[in-house]
Amino acid sequence: MNLPRAHRLQLRHLHCFLAVARLGHLGRAAQALAISQPAVTKTLADLEDLLGLRLFERGRRGARLTPAGQGFLRHASQVMAALDQALESVAPGQAPTVLRLGALPTVVNAIVAAGLRSPDLPGGTTVRIETGANHELLARLQQGALDAVVGRLSEPERLQGLTFEHLYAEPLIVAVRPDHPLRHKRRPTPAHLAVHDWILPLADTMIRHNADSWLQSQGVVPQGMVFETLSVSLGRELAASSDALWFTPLGAAEADLERGVLVRLPLTLAGTEEPVGWLMRSEAQPSPALQAVRAAVREQAQRRQRRW
Repeated sequence: MNLPRAHRLQLRHLHCFLAVARLGHLGRAAQALAISQPAVTKTLADLEDLLGLRLFERGRRGARLTPAGQGFLRHASQVMAALDQALESVAPGQAPTVLRLGALPTVVNAIVAAGLRSPDLPGGTTVRIETGANHELLARLQQGALDAVVGRLSEPERLQGLTFEHLYAEPLIVAVRPDHPLRHKRRPTPAHLAVHDWILPLADTMIRHNADSWLQSQGVVPQGMVFETLSVSLGRELAASSDALWFTPLGAAEADLERGVLVRLPLTLAGTEEPVGWLMRSEAQPSPALQAVRAAVREQAQRRQRRW
């Protein structure tokens, strides 16, 4: 007797598929699942045989979803999210409200923190905040591992199955310590910038692309060290304790600028503005708690826009 495909599909297939889709690498997925890489390879092969579709393109750089894999990802994520909700619904006692939010490190303090202080959040709500690179957060949102993300507009393939609500667009700035040598220059030149160490966003991120484009347009080539990080705390520490130039979104350094820990160089980084927005899965129905956070985040974004 031949069972329908859905009956032959097992949770291990979905767990394995989602891990590889999220991490983009069979070896890292095997580590996350605590199984061997050959077991991951076999499970994916079984799933592809079952579906009659190729879900990943494998190469030396890892595993990338095919168009069929992108479509299957949306539905597999919904299945796992629905299963989690079903299990929570029959848990003993009153299950607490849990929000799972993703946020870029550069916006979590300036925008998300205000949303978490919303007086409309139901008592007993647990909020889990996860920070990371934009593409990582969007992948976890697509998989149902996050309820919403405050992130940046991305390529169309990374936004499949997601909605993007524009909140604001903020520019990059160059932040330095108050007694930095360039503070004595009315308008620093490219030559002035080149001799100092730089603190830049990680490669392969949109804000790094914008920073590189601006630097190239100015003909600036680094002569010193280049530190790459998305960590706001590390960027702050390096800039405050050295002559390094911190290229960062305004919101990430705003509190330090207000306290006088750092100052902003008189440079206009035209063309580096990047849209920041609220992202959710298209089919998701936000809970009252999530709606309260979204409303507070919107309000905070509007206040920031008015100040600029």
